[in-house]
Amino acid sequence: MGMPRTFHEAREVLANGGTSVTAMVRAALDLAKEKAHLNIFLELFDRSALAKAAEVDAKVAAGNAGPLAGAIVSIKDNLCYAGHRVSAASRMLDGYVSPYSATVVERLLAADTVIIGRTNCDEFAMGSSNESSAYGPVANPWDPARVPGGSSGGAAASVAAGLCHIALASDTGGSIRQPASFCGVTGFKPTYGRVSRYGLIAFASSFDQIGPLAHDVRDVESVFRVIAGPDVRDNTTSHREAAPTGLPDRLRIGYYAHCLDHAGMDPEIRAHVESQLQRLQDEGHAVEAVDLPMADLFVPAYYILSTAEASSNLARFDGIRYGHRAGGAHGVEEVYRRSRSEGFGPEVQRRIMLGTFVLSAGYHDAYYGQGMRVRRMIRDKTLETLAGHDLILTPTSPVTAFPKGHISDPVSMYLQDIFTVQANLAGIPAISVPTGRHGNGMPFGIQLMAKPFEDERLLAAAGRLFDV
Repeated sequence: MGMPRTFHEAREVLANGGTSVTAMVRAALDLAKEKAHLNIFLELFDRSALAKAAEVDAKVAAGNAGPLAGAIVSIKDNLCYAGHRVSAASRMLDGYVSPYSATVVERLLAADTVIIGRTNCDEFAMGSSNESSAYGPVANPWDPARVPGGSSGGAAASVAAGLCHIALASDTGGSIRQPASFCGVTGFKPTYGRVSRYGLIAFASSFDQIGPLAHDVRDVESVFRVIAGPDVRDNTTSHREAAPTGLPDRLRIGYYAHCLDHAGMDPEIRAHVESQLQRLQDEGHAVEAVDLPMADLFVPAYYILSTAEASSNLARFDGIRYGHRAGGAHGVEEVYRRSRSEGFGPEVQRRIMLGTFVLSAGYHDAYYGQGMRVRRMIRDKTLETLAGHDLILTPTSPVTAFPKGHISDPVSMYLQDIFTVQANLAGIPAISVPTGRHGNGMPFGIQLMAKPFEDERLLAAAGRLFDV
């Protein structure tokens, strides 16, 4: 037997003796090799995956297996796994073997998941199409001529292509949700601080959040329960109790008319979102348009602040402390310049330079300081809206997956994050659920956002409203 589509289906088959974890892992590895042309995995962990599968099978037989026994998982190539290579899809870290595991990886393994490999992504998670990877772009399983989205394109594609039940990835400005929409899967960004970032190769520390992708909300919820919670190794994790999961029969749902009227909005996606809003209203939910103050500042504020943090975080990769070291370089300045020029790709260099500029003397307050003030106002306005609503509903992306090479202008690429960056700026949970199919044959999703620390309620609402 092959591999069941979802973890819950796999667990049921496993409980009935219809398969084994080892058999599912072998099937997943074989299928991943068959689909190597999609460039989804940078590396398959055959040996450790099969060893873990045998261990889990023994636990299943003994009746003491963990809550995720039977789950086959991929991890984005910016999550550390002890004894395994991790590169953030960059030449800068080519060949690096991590000496420790990320907290989320430890928790997955303790829950008896099997990790089958590391997925391709935009270099250092910087991109919206998975075209900035040093190891080539990922192909969208629905149409290999199109991108899978980014930066977690390999993660979303690994689920969409049926190579694993669940993918673990990171979301800095939409990097889980946008590829989830492009690949027709569910992607969840938790509240900032609900999931430890220890062992995540940082892009922008106040925005980054680790979350799961899967075929349905139920699988996402199962993984979130395992990976969430405080961690002494990450002092930004919260000890706050999760909000109750109960939902009223009649939900209050706000939507932004500004999003639907956006100039770049695909007409078919707009019509689909409008029909979904009408359906929800017909089902008895309170659906109303809400204002979206400062919407034009979301993307500029995000890129000023996130690039500043990237400039700081990536300073350690200089050829001396960490990362690729240029051969034949003489003197500190030449080692730095050549190592970083050779190690980093064009998009990462662009963002480092932009971030260094906005932090520089004479510009710090005008750009970074102002960006911080704007971010606070965006968070306040978002929480003000959520004070009167259970959910905010938007399209996840204004378009479906576009052809590779279609967007060459960096600013146009940055605008792909237009509907997703709000959740990262405000630190709130957000989920993309697959709800539509475009006339061009490609899937797309709807995004739901909720109050901080109402992650479980958001997942429950997404499951109820869209039955995925």
